[in-house]
Amino acid sequence: MSGDGTVGKAMDVLDQVAAYGRPVRFGTLLEDSPFPKATLYRFLQTLTNQRLLAYDAELQTYSVGVRLVRLAHAAWKQTSLAPIARPHLDALSHKIGLTVHLAQLDHGQVLYIDKRNAAQPIEMFSDAGKIGPAYCTGVGKAMLAHLPPAEQARVMQQQSFHRFTTTTLDTPQALGDELKNIVARGHAYDREEHEPGIICIAVPILSSKGQVLGGLSITGATRQTDYTKLDALVPDLTATASAIAADAEAWRFPVHLTQTPPLEQQKA
Repeated sequence: MSGDGTVGKAMDVLDQVAAYGRPVRFGTLLEDSPFPKATLYRFLQTLTNQRLLAYDAELQTYSVGVRLVRLAHAAWKQTSLAPIARPHLDALSHKIGLTVHLAQLDHGQVLYIDKRNAAQPIEMFSDAGKIGPAYCTGVGKAMLAHLPPAEQARVMQQQSFHRFTTTTLDTPQALGDELKNIVARGHAYDREEHEPGIICIAVPILSSKGQVLGGLSITGATRQTDYTKLDALVPDLTATASAIAADAEAWRFPVHLTQTPPLEQQKA
């Protein structure tokens, strides 16, 4: 639960409704809510009045409101790499024929913000808008490896280290060693660490000052590719990441999205 007072608690309720991915009734929300009935109802009323949530009186359900959709679209345009990266993803996807993922870090997790399917699509977890673990995905590890030490330590503490497969790196020590190898090597692998049969190669998208803007990966099934074939695509992958970074900096892409405003702004 958020520690940011009333606004933070209301956002927790908003997150809860959105997480269902479908209209949800009050009783269902109450079962999973840390708030008392009256408090939850008050937050839902406020969010509905502000059009961040929508209430269907006939079905008695809450869902994401049109105002939130509009804000999300504006945020996607202003703070997401996706609009900038689109032509580069298209070109890379057309050239290599495998699945391409574009991602950013969001509170220690991987937020997939765009995806290009392979010429022969395969079933996998990742889709644009989904959240995935950072410690056991190639694109997550590529971004983690290039964070400043203090931020990297903080994000490492946010990892669950759940063992998805037999190759999942499920301890901070194992992940830390792997991150050092990624920096030395220049790219990361997913060795079936999140999903059996799915492998990938990934690189960070870095600003000219070395700040992590996002991550880019090429993914395939073990039945259609292998690490030798993925290694051959590293030049195309790094060139695409560099092109995205250059365009992002030209647009003055915001690189400190998780920081709080300076103290003087908070007092203004």
